[in-house]
Amino acid sequence: MALAVTSFPVNAGESLKVVYPIDGHTTSAEKIFFIGTAPADGSVTINGQQIANRSPSGNFAPSLPLKPGENTFTLQHGKQTVTLNIIRTVTDPTETGFSTLAPTTDITRQSQEPICFSAVAPPESDVSVKIGGQTLTLQSQTSSALPPNSAVLTDQNQPASASGQYQGCTTFIKPGKLGSPLFQLRTDGQTIKQKGPGSVEILDTTFETIEVLSEQGVARTGPSTNHSRLTPLPQGTRARVTGKEGEWLRLDYGGWIKAAETQALPPGLLPQATIRSFRSRIIPNWTEVVFPLTTAVPISVDQRGSTFSLTLHNATAETDTNAIKDDPIIERLDWSQPDPSKIQYHFQFKSNQQWGYKLRYEGTNLVLSLRHPPASLSTTRSGSTSLALLSSSRGRSDPPTLSPESLVHSRNRAPGSEVSPYLNGVKILLDAGHGGAETGAVGPTGIPEKTINLQVTKLLQQELQQRGATVLMTREEDVDVSLGDRVQMIQTQDPNIALSIHYNALPDSGDAINTAGIGMFWYHAQSHHPSQFLYEYLVTELDRPRYGVFWNNLALTRPTAAPAVLLELGFMINPTEFEWISDPQAQRQLASTLADGITAWFLTQATQAPAP
Repeated sequence: MALAVTSFPVNAGESLKVVYPIDGHTTSAEKIFFIGTAPADGSVTINGQQIANRSPSGNFAPSLPLKPGENTFTLQHGKQTVTLNIIRTVTDPTETGFSTLAPTTDITRQSQEPICFSAVAPPESDVSVKIGGQTLTLQSQTSSALPPNSAVLTDQNQPASASGQYQGCTTFIKPGKLGSPLFQLRTDGQTIKQKGPGSVEILDTTFETIEVLSEQGVARTGPSTNHSRLTPLPQGTRARVTGKEGEWLRLDYGGWIKAAETQALPPGLLPQATIRSFRSRIIPNWTEVVFPLTTAVPISVDQRGSTFSLTLHNATAETDTNAIKDDPIIERLDWSQPDPSKIQYHFQFKSNQQWGYKLRYEGTNLVLSLRHPPASLSTTRSGSTSLALLSSSRGRSDPPTLSPESLVHSRNRAPGSEVSPYLNGVKILLDAGHGGAETGAVGPTGIPEKTINLQVTKLLQQELQQRGATVLMTREEDVDVSLGDRVQMIQTQDPNIALSIHYNALPDSGDAINTAGIGMFWYHAQSHHPSQFLYEYLVTELDRPRYGVFWNNLALTRPTAAPAVLLELGFMINPTEFEWISDPQAQRQLASTLADGITAWFLTQATQAPAP
């Protein structure tokens, strides 16, 4: 995961290198860091001021403030200079007229549903809007503007005051197309009128029904990619449309989906399902629970620790009997109907670690597939192999220490010494982040993240194979691999865990000198424990700085078929940490230690695995 990604072109033979930002870079940040390097035996200045806190090799990353508009910076080392022009953009409420009129796109709503109109205008103005025979006065609002999600990574996620906000809401009864609103502004004796960018339509009594065409339709909390994701809707899901906004459709259960992922069904169809009995079946490595429905309806999942809840929307139960047979992972399955249009199924598992799930429709049958733990873990629990040699926990959040008989830590292992195949029967997918045209972050010397990712991932592959694991790789060369292809590998190859290897960077406003350390990112509850475990293991065994463990909505943390963790193993832009990142000996030690940590995590799961 990288935010500072563009490198400045460096000519052969140059001693002063500036790899970020590039000349002409545009940002809205109030400050920016300069990533680069120069020989350590001379000083580097920026606009005449000497750069402090350079690494032993001469790397640097100072942050300087930016004024609105164009900023010029000249870096110098000896007789060599580099001049950069950086542009800071600032968005302020308009002083003479309107800005940010909403609705910003065409919308469709139900009769008598509140519709809100808003504008940004000078303070103490009179703002109104005319539409559908109504004139609505917009009231001045006391509101705050939220920074982007990435601001939390630099401790800058506090809201900022926003002035000049005006809003008003109303309802319309009569169906039809109302057209675009006409906004009117009166200020300083002037009257300004401006047509809104989006039109308004009120739905009639006939309703539209859609069916999801995508294999996993992306459902969100609102009509934009800024809104959070909901449980994906399996192909074949049907729902009624209750609203539209631009390219987005609001469905009757509350989620939004892009119209391009759906097809319209003949008018008059009302997707309301009924269910009676349901049953489970065991196939290799999975338990499948089959819910026979009269139609395919929207679903939601809530995964927590040893529990898993599945909600069917627009569904009514006629259930008297179900058949959940003796199962290797399911301890208990309860169900309830909290309201007439919603059914909830609550699974209690035999161990706290969940190993993955999938959801699909086969006709109108909803099939929930629940992954079994690796077979070797159940074997270990029965005591038939030496994998059970695991000492007790340290009594805190640190990872457990393995006994000398079961695991030799990489820091004490002689080079070239053999390790025991503790991971026999375990399948691990490794993803070397970025690749090809996608460089990722860039270190002070110009080395791209994609190169370090691949080097460390290949070393880790070797270490895991020595321990008996089957290792799948999303790439083994410097090639482009789309995020979709990487996710598809996880969903179809069924690894027991998926690990995406990365190195970190920061937004322009970050502190590149004082931010360092290992970080872990997870999304589904099944991925939290391995994230926390591997984090504690690495920072403890390698004595590395702690960046943290984060819940994060990333493409490589979202797959459900296996626990999926994205590892940020250090900061490419930190002058000193980059020296550790790029050191071949440190990379080998990191790979070996990480392989030990992965082994230790699987061994802890062996103590919890259900008996075969």
